[in-house]
Amino acid sequence: MVVNAFEVSGKIDYTKLVDKFGSNLISDSLMDKLEALTVGKGRVPRMHRFLRRGMFFSHRDLDTLLRQVEAGAPMYLYTGRGPSSQSMHLGHLIPFLFTKWLQDALDVPLVIQMTDDEKFLFKGHYDDQTGDNLLDFQSLTMENARDIIACGFDYNKTFLFSDLDYVGSMYPNIVRIWKAVTTNTVNGIFGFDGSSNIGKIAFPAIQAAPSFASSFPVVLEADRNSNHLCLIPCAIDQDPYFRMTRDVAHKLVHKQHGLGGKPALIHSKFFPPLQGAEGKMSSSNTNSAIFLTDSPDDIERKIKQHAFSGGRETKKEQQELGADLEVDVSYQWMRFFLEDDDELEKIGQDYGSGSGEYWNTGKVKGRLIEILKELVAEHQERRATITDEEVRKWMAERSIVKNST
Repeated sequence: MVVNAFEVSGKIDYTKLVDKFGSNLISDSLMDKLEALTVGKGRVPRMHRFLRRGMFFSHRDLDTLLRQVEAGAPMYLYTGRGPSSQSMHLGHLIPFLFTKWLQDALDVPLVIQMTDDEKFLFKGHYDDQTGDNLLDFQSLTMENARDIIACGFDYNKTFLFSDLDYVGSMYPNIVRIWKAVTTNTVNGIFGFDGSSNIGKIAFPAIQAAPSFASSFPVVLEADRNSNHLCLIPCAIDQDPYFRMTRDVAHKLVHKQHGLGGKPALIHSKFFPPLQGAEGKMSSSNTNSAIFLTDSPDDIERKIKQHAFSGGRETKKEQQELGADLEVDVSYQWMRFFLEDDDELEKIGQDYGSGSGEYWNTGKVKGRLIEILKELVAEHQERRATITDEEVRKWMAERSIVKNST
């Protein structure tokens, strides 16, 4: 198992990972508290399936944040995307689908960071004839922003920004973080060495800066004396950035801040690639992923040809032993995207026992294909209406808070 900010591989043991990172599993009592502040307030009908099924499973200070929000403290959400491909894939959707639910459920502002600068620093290149490709990543920000907006966020409570455009407003906090964090600390957390370009070493402060409301003086109407609490939904491989952030957070806020400036986090598990339930899905292998631009035929072909099966070799073995649901990608994907708990349970019982309507791999893959065709088609329909002008509206600096605090 390898899990860090730049690589996820091997069979993931999430219990060991929580121990290694020092985060906390989401307890039943914490789920009850979150339900009381969301479903209990009548803003959403039920807890998100990602919570019901343990896809979001780990946290830092979520319990403390919820207690303070219940007492009236202001909060906002912060998540992000590193634009590295023209189209996002289903794995990229996971944090955004959940963040959209959190925005509705908690009725709070949201900032979404597009780290086009990071992608250039880590993946960009320079050519003597054509120069560098920095602007290519800026154009990918626009494309990915369409996919994000199509998830259904509330425009009046959402600010989507490109680091290349917005870094000036965050720069005072970036400088403070640079001052507070040593090169040895960054190298130790992220594995940089003397061969790393200086931008890589500097970048973690840029991802840390949106954790502080004062990075958004107009958008959140905040300064260093503000009491805003920050909650970050993200995959657990992004946690190292915010462990670093939390260590120095007290230097960026006033002394009475409810969490000492520390952002709270809620972590998701990884969305498995088609080839098997290890690591996470990758944009670089088109047959490991379903992209949001894929056609219905693409979706059907990829699932039928590449989705790793937990079914048995023969009909007789399947009916005697049933499928291994833990390694079956089609079933695991349905846990992410099939909303109906009763249907999911029936499919699992049938397939796991080798009996009933969904006794074999072909039936299960067929149902997954139906689910994904519908999901992707609806997403593409929404995305098609989002123009460059519309994206620029979402990226315009403006207040997204109801009342100044």
